[in-house]
Amino acid sequence: MINKLPSLAAAVVCALSAPAFADPVKVVAAENFYGDMASQIGGANVAVTSILAKPDDDPHLFEASPATAKALSDAKIVIANGVDYDPWMEKLLGASKAPGRKAIVVGALVGRKAGDNPHLWYDPTYMKAAAKALVADLVAADPAHKADYEQGEARFIGSLKPLDDKLATMRRSYAGQPVTASEPVFGYQAKLIGLDVHNEKYALAVMNNAEPTPSQVAAFENDLKGRHVKVMLYNAQASEPAVAKLVQMAKDNGIPIVGVSETEPPNSTYQDWMMGQLNALDKALAGGA
Repeated sequence: MINKLPSLAAAVVCALSAPAFADPVKVVAAENFYGDMASQIGGANVAVTSILAKPDDDPHLFEASPATAKALSDAKIVIANGVDYDPWMEKLLGASKAPGRKAIVVGALVGRKAGDNPHLWYDPTYMKAAAKALVADLVAADPAHKADYEQGEARFIGSLKPLDDKLATMRRSYAGQPVTASEPVFGYQAKLIGLDVHNEKYALAVMNNAEPTPSQVAAFENDLKGRHVKVMLYNAQASEPAVAKLVQMAKDNGIPIVGVSETEPPNSTYQDWMMGQLNALDKALAGGA
């Protein structure tokens, strides 16, 4: 007859031989594309909350709610863009100190400062830097899943290769082509492609909710009426009447328009969102060449 361990002793043996149960690491992202990145990398080991997640969310006008503050108080890791894009997040972090909480500010991470183009996620290199920092913080918070996080990072970096390849291909085809933009949302990818972007001062004024000067407006309109640009890029999330007028002017003059956005669309991924916009631009440039 085989002696059996008492039930309590058996439970202790099982507990010692199995990995300890751990709650998912709570991650709060100021914007949903950083939240998507965290979900792709962390999988079931993370619980991600994205603050700006709706297509009509305007990061420049956003005001934090008590729910936002509560989410931050529970977070182990916070991801913010920085570069004055989400100043409300930095204020909340300063007002709500939490022992052990890690904060990743992507702008500071990649050496960007106030006054630079804040749309950092349009540069895949910056997303890779954010992913690396996130994995380091996840491993520190949850070392038991170190291998999972490192594998998640490798998958995420690998998934950006088609995006890098697309940008390189478009650079070979379109470097030097003149385009214009109502806001500098697409600026980093425009630079990677090598596009000659006109009316940058106008775009900066609109982004900063300032009134473009009459000469800036006239230069923009002249580019459209004179067909001096191949494509007009505009922020599809904004609804400025002055920009809508320029979009219509581009259409009237046979200049292709391409909408880009600041928030990842619902039911999409960062990769699909970026690739979809690049495909639309590629088509527009090919048709307008």
